[in-house]
Amino acid sequence: KWNSLYQIQRERKRIMRETCSKYKSNNRRIITPYHVSRIFVEDKYRVLYCEVPKAGCSNWKRVLMVLNGLASSTKDIQHNTVHYGNYLKRLDGFDHKGIYHRLNTYTKMLFIREPFEKLVSAFRDKFEHPNNYYHPVFGKAIISRYRLNATKEALRTGSGVKFKEFIQYLLDVHRPVGMDIHWDHVNRLCSPCLIDYDFVGKFESMEEDANFFLHLIGAPQNLTFPKFKDRHSNEERTTTKITQQYFSQLSPSQRQRSYDFYYMDYLMFNYSKP
Repeated sequence: KWNSLYQIQRERKRIMRETCSKYKSNNRRIITPYHVSRIFVEDKYRVLYCEVPKAGCSNWKRVLMVLNGLASSTKDIQHNTVHYGNYLKRLDGFDHKGIYHRLNTYTKMLFIREPFEKLVSAFRDKFEHPNNYYHPVFGKAIISRYRLNATKEALRTGSGVKFKEFIQYLLDVHRPVGMDIHWDHVNRLCSPCLIDYDFVGKFESMEEDANFFLHLIGAPQNLTFPKFKDRHSNEERTTTKITQQYFSQLSPSQRQRSYDFYYMDYLMFNYSKP
């Protein structure tokens, strides 16, 4: 079993490196604190984890907290503790020497997810539920720019953004509000052409990949990756089928442009075109 998982890892890293050498000329660029700002540090087991939102990141942070001795079980850790507790250090918090030492000696990993599925998951989470950040900041700007005859109420609250409007915003080079980590490219969040990751896991094979990773770093036997869904737990996870329902609301050209937008992620992580 381990042999086939080692093989899968070798293949994923090969594809990633080949894509980088084909499309990127920045192999020799200096790594700055900006490049490592999404990387979480676990010093005890010497792990660096690049956070990709909507690809199991809450549960990965729980695992790192347990490894670090900050909690005895992943079940004990609340969502807000994970995201707002600041228990885990980030790599950009270290000085130049500390950053390079960890990049050269720790096990570097990231987990990714099919780009469209990840996008729909983010949209559902941020725009279809009450949210006191995404609605006023992104929602208002999106509705006022892309909705004809928007009601005063919609303009005031910013809630009720439609998927089609969200995609218009995403593909607009003059976006009314900036980018957000929940729908940015993995390529930009984790700089895989600059940082040579040791382990590339996929959301689609999460349990197997995660537990293989824990085996590789010598984690305690009783620590397994949590299966629970972190938020809106009574709601179905975003599946391929759900993703197709959302994308069917778009025009063919919007679908194609969305694919072009995530082209490097599709290529680099070997996802086939939807």
